[in-house]
Amino acid sequence: MALPIIVKWGGQEYSVTTLSEDDTVLELKQFLKTLTGVLPERQKLLGLKVKGKPEENDVKLGALKLKPNTKIMMMGTREESLEDVLGPPPDNDDVVNDFDIEDEVVEVENREENLLKISRRVKEYKVEILNPPREGKKLLVLDVDYTLFDHRSCAETGVELMRPYLHEFLTSAYEDYDIVIWSATNMKWIEAKMKELGVSTNANYKITFMLDSAAMITVHTPRRGLIDVKPLGVIWGKFSEFYSKKNTIMFDDIGRNFLMNPQNGLKIRPFMKAHLNRDKDKELLKLTQYLKEIAKLDDFLELNHKYWERYLSKKQGQ
Repeated sequence: MALPIIVKWGGQEYSVTTLSEDDTVLELKQFLKTLTGVLPERQKLLGLKVKGKPEENDVKLGALKLKPNTKIMMMGTREESLEDVLGPPPDNDDVVNDFDIEDEVVEVENREENLLKISRRVKEYKVEILNPPREGKKLLVLDVDYTLFDHRSCAETGVELMRPYLHEFLTSAYEDYDIVIWSATNMKWIEAKMKELGVSTNANYKITFMLDSAAMITVHTPRRGLIDVKPLGVIWGKFSEFYSKKNTIMFDDIGRNFLMNPQNGLKIRPFMKAHLNRDKDKELLKLTQYLKEIAKLDDFLELNHKYWERYLSKKQGQ
C-alpha cells in the first residue's frame, strides 16, 4: 500500500509518493538523498518514533503508523565544501523585504476591523497552557526562526543552528518574565523545534505557552497591501489579569509583526549563516542584560526598544 509523505528540509517541502508501508526508514532516507543530496547517515527525521523511541533504519514505515501525507522535518547537511557552507543562505524574503513600520502604524493599529479580528482570536483561539502564568512577572514573547534558530542553514542537529547563549538567555529572563513562544508556522513544527533545541525540557526555565500562525491576523496596509502580524492583544485579551502593554516585550526579526503593537516590539538582528556566525553572535548576551535592566520598571511604555542598545549603554555607564 502506497504511503505518501511530505518531508520539510531547508525551507522547502518534498513529496515522497513512491514508497509503501513495506519499505524501511533506510529506504526513505535513501530516496530523500536523491531529492536533497543529504546522505542517509547525516539525516535526522524529527517526529518518527516507534513506542516512544527514535526510528531505526530497519523499521518498516507501516510500523510508524503514519497517516497519508504526514509532514515530517528532516535535519542534515549535504557533503559540501567549506566554501559552500559558509556562502550566503537562500534568500529569505521576509527579512530582505521587511520595512520600517512607523509610517504604517497610525493607519493600522486602531482600525476597527483589525480590533475585531483580535477579539475573534481571543474568543476562538485555544491556548494550551504548559506552565501557569506567575503573579507579578512581566511577559517576554519570542519569535523562533532567525530569532532563536537559523532555520535555513543545514546541519545534523538543531543545536548546531541554535543561537549562541540561548539557554543562558532564557534562564536569566525566566527570573523576571513569563516566556511565550510565538512563531508564524504551525504548532507541530514549533513543538519539534523547541524539543530539538532543548527548550521545552530545560530544567532551568519554563515556557508558559506557545502560539502558532493561527493566532496571527491579516491586516491591510495602504502601501504594502495585506500582511500577517502578531497582535499581542490576543495574549492581553486572554490573560488580562497578568499581562498588558505595560509589562510586555516581544522579540522578532521581522519588524512588521509588531504592526498592531509597535511600542512593545524589539526588532532583533536575524541570526543567519550559523556556521559562519556562531562564534560571533552576542545578541542574546546583550539582550539578557537589557531585559534585566528594564525588569526594574513598572511601565514599559516609557521605553523605545528601537534604541535598546543606547539605553543599556547609558545604564551600564551610570
